[in-house]
Amino acid sequence: MVYKGDEYEYEDRVGKLKDGLGVVLEDFYQLAGKLAKDEDWVFRVEYDDDMEGVEVLEAKAEWISVEDLTVEEGTSTLKELIPYSGILNSEGLHRPLLSVQLTKLRDGLAMGLAFNHAILDGTSTWHFMSSWAQICSGLPSISLLPFLDRTKVRNTKVKFQLSPPDQNGSSTDDAKPVDQPLRERVFKFSESGIDKIKSKINSNIPSGGSKPFSTFQSLAVHIWRHVTQARQLKPEDYTVFTVFADCRKRVDPPMPESYFGNLIQAIFTVTAAGLLSMNPPEFGASMIQKAIETHDAKAIEERNKQFESAPKVYQFKDAGVNCVAVGSSPRFPVYEVDFGWGKPETVRSGINNRFDGMVYLYQGKSGGRSIDVEISLEAGAMERLEKDKEFVLEVN
Repeated sequence: MVYKGDEYEYEDRVGKLKDGLGVVLEDFYQLAGKLAKDEDWVFRVEYDDDMEGVEVLEAKAEWISVEDLTVEEGTSTLKELIPYSGILNSEGLHRPLLSVQLTKLRDGLAMGLAFNHAILDGTSTWHFMSSWAQICSGLPSISLLPFLDRTKVRNTKVKFQLSPPDQNGSSTDDAKPVDQPLRERVFKFSESGIDKIKSKINSNIPSGGSKPFSTFQSLAVHIWRHVTQARQLKPEDYTVFTVFADCRKRVDPPMPESYFGNLIQAIFTVTAAGLLSMNPPEFGASMIQKAIETHDAKAIEERNKQFESAPKVYQFKDAGVNCVAVGSSPRFPVYEVDFGWGKPETVRSGINNRFDGMVYLYQGKSGGRSIDVEISLEAGAMERLEKDKEFVLEVN
């Protein structure tokens, strides 16, 4: 997250952020703990007053301007502004669950945050960030307390033994990204562009029980089809669409929006590249819609039992072959996080969860129904996607 401001405001802002963090952690105290395991390799979160808690780092990069970080093309500079790039969730056994790097820019402040994804998801992340901002803005307490009792969802203990570390100290199970020439870019879809995509797909809803397609389903199939085309797959090649879905309202009993933890599951659908491309977009949209709607409490329970019977560390390849995997949500209030000095100029994801086909959706900075689509692709496919007039035509 990047905020505008002159050099004289930096120290005051850092002080306010640290003070506010100390207050908000009284409610979100699990973030100040660490991962621990017992002799049976059952993991848990531990926290007490003697722990080091959340790590706060300060840095200077006064040769970098706010404008440098608001470009649509991905930049290697982001890696230097976010702590623990390349560090895995399992390393929470000996690293903080949250690390914050506050970097002084030429004309502003960059907040780089590294959360351990094992203990929270996007919904909980932005609940925490909004609450922190409320305290810094002068509210005496946060507006929505976190719901911390995870046993209400599932109360099981899973033996989860990681492989021994290699000579470099990393577990052989670690899901590290494979080095490949990836490019990242943000495509900004305006309200009118989103409405055009949604209207086109809903103009011919298939018979057989399909309901009108949501904004997410419409944009998702638009991305899936055009990324598949940009990859130049053979008609018989499989392509997977994956969405990391919030399960708070899907589990039985449903959990409140304030449930603090990681309550997402990956939902998959697959088809041949030729079928996806040759059929109208509502073909793929129907597949996405069906996969999302059928992932109910029973499906979640079955997935949980499957994992508990054979625990594993998931790797990027588990998202599926030739995948388009969507995380984050335009519903997250990323541009509403105001610590008392205005809204952020830009919000970007870090590099730890990037792989070929990973997509992050954010609310557009222009507001309304606009959506920013952050895509990571193999360099050649990205170049073709940028030149795809039917894809970028909607971007303005």
